[in-house]
Amino acid sequence: MTEQTFEEAQRELEGIVVRLERGDADLDEAIRLWERGEELYKLCVGRLDAAHGKIEELARRVEGARPTG
Repeated sequence: MTEQTFEEAQRELEGIVVRLERGDADLDEAIRLWERGEELYKLCVGRLDAAHGKIEELARRVEGARPTG
């Protein structure tokens, strides 16, 4: 199975939040949803952190490539 994209994980997480806020899941289902939500949250945060690091690296490269003078 391929890993979800950031956008797919975010959409699934949003759906879980809606279900939990509605309160229509029984206790076992709510726990399962919560655990899945934690997994998705960690995936999203990891992807955002990686993207942030990449952007900072690219910005440093651009800054280093600027001609001086």
